[in-house]
Amino acid sequence: MKTTKNTVLITGGSAGIGLEIASLFSKNDNHVIIVGRNKERLENAAAQLKNVTAIACDVSNEEEVDSLVSRVNNEFPNLNILINNAGRAVLYNLSEEGVNAFDKSADEMLTNYLSVIRLTEKLLPQLKRQDEAAIVNVSSIVALVPSRLATYSASKAALHSYTQSLRISLEENSSVKVFELMPPLVDTDFSVGIGGRINGIHPSIVAADLVKAMEINEYEIHVGKTADLYKLFHSSPAEALKLMNSSRRDLVN
Repeated sequence: MKTTKNTVLITGGSAGIGLEIASLFSKNDNHVIIVGRNKERLENAAAQLKNVTAIACDVSNEEEVDSLVSRVNNEFPNLNILINNAGRAVLYNLSEEGVNAFDKSADEMLTNYLSVIRLTEKLLPQLKRQDEAAIVNVSSIVALVPSRLATYSASKAALHSYTQSLRISLEENSSVKVFELMPPLVDTDFSVGIGGRINGIHPSIVAADLVKAMEINEYEIHVGKTADLYKLFHSSPAEALKLMNSSRRDLVN
């Protein structure tokens, strides 16, 4: 599909992968709408870009999502690309007592999975009206092989499954294409606690791979060494799991 002259909405667009994607689409002559919870950080991000609109919204809050969708419908009727990038990750040990795994996993599932379903459903009628449209769900390498980020991994596995089902459904009755972006560990503020600064790839690599894949309609995008782990996962799931959770996690980043 074309990657210029679109109207693109990116959740979690004020930092990290989302900001790099926003920057690249902005440079490629698209109008970009960046969405995030932190208004100050969102405005700082918008100041770095051209042809951008910043809208503060917590995608896990239904009322705020309804307000966002209403504004997009009214002000940006040509919206044709939705990039679900907002994410939440909590590092804790499932075997330890008192970690409150239920509440942590509920928070991650809401942000990483259920919120994607809600926003996508509410914007889908608008996307289906366009001549060409796309939905991009940003999952992760851990959608295939879980890591020590236990419920984050589970939420991304759920998102992976949902994305495949959505793609099949929309292929039957619309021109909306569904992409899944699967990065490895990325060097962002989001990943500081799990070694992103040391072992992560730069988010600009993720953004560039996304645009290239969209241009050739490559629907499942394995960035960097995600491709290597994908192959290992299919040949030996046990070895892939062992590698992901070994002291040599850098091998899959």
